[in-house]
Amino acid sequence: MNALIRRTTLAVLSLTAMATSFAHADGLPAGVVASVNGTQITQAQLDRAVAQSGAGANPNVIQAIKQQLIARELFRQQAAKNPTYDKLPAVKQAVQEAHDAAVTQAWLKDNIKPSPVTDEQVKARYDAIVSSLGEKEYKARVIQVGDDVTATQVITQLKQGTDFAKLAQQYSTAPNKARGGELDWVSFKVPVEEGKSQNLPLALAREIVVLQPGAISANPVEVGNQRYIVKVDAVRPTQVPAYDSVKPAIKQALETAELERATVQLVGGLLKTAKVVQ
Repeated sequence: MNALIRRTTLAVLSLTAMATSFAHADGLPAGVVASVNGTQITQAQLDRAVAQSGAGANPNVIQAIKQQLIARELFRQQAAKNPTYDKLPAVKQAVQEAHDAAVTQAWLKDNIKPSPVTDEQVKARYDAIVSSLGEKEYKARVIQVGDDVTATQVITQLKQGTDFAKLAQQYSTAPNKARGGELDWVSFKVPVEEGKSQNLPLALAREIVVLQPGAISANPVEVGNQRYIVKVDAVRPTQVPAYDSVKPAIKQALETAELERATVQLVGGLLKTAKVVQ
């Protein structure tokens, strides 16, 4: 249904723009960007729609989204003239789901109480990260596959000179396949120990630190039922970021973790008194 609305809205955008080009904004109240047969479209509505689009504050985009809101209001007004639409099962279900979502969100806002993250916690996390770094950091790529046959095929093609990034895009099952298997810069203390591999599988981290720049692993690295072919693009002395430059990101990560902890705690408490059948 939403897709139909979007397609129809796009089809009438040019007509809407043409019509509104003859209208004047004179007399619109403050905070109102348009009036459609007396129904106001507010700046707040437009701001929310722009934010939801993720398109940024491009003036052309903002104007296009405003025209979409105008078109949708025209559609709504026409639909409202026929009361039978309110009785359609799909409409009733959509209204109920929207109501439930809004009520739930309001309840969660009042009942999930994450503890505030302090500057001391942020600094402690920064110090822990810095202390976990080694003298060198590595820029690597990986191709992750699920069986030995595919791993052998990939290594054979690499030996024949096929580009690593292209093979990653073709064969890898990892989320970074679109980036040619590229990993972020990563640093380890050597020898790499369990629990100190920067969230990479231990065997994979150990393979990265032994490869020279430009080298590719001769054999696939086994991690459970997955196989990894590794290439190290570059090695350099570890670049430790200044505390102030990473403080906001660390704080956000800690706040996210605290929110998840508080949510799990709330769910656990509710489950103790709930009867759930699966």
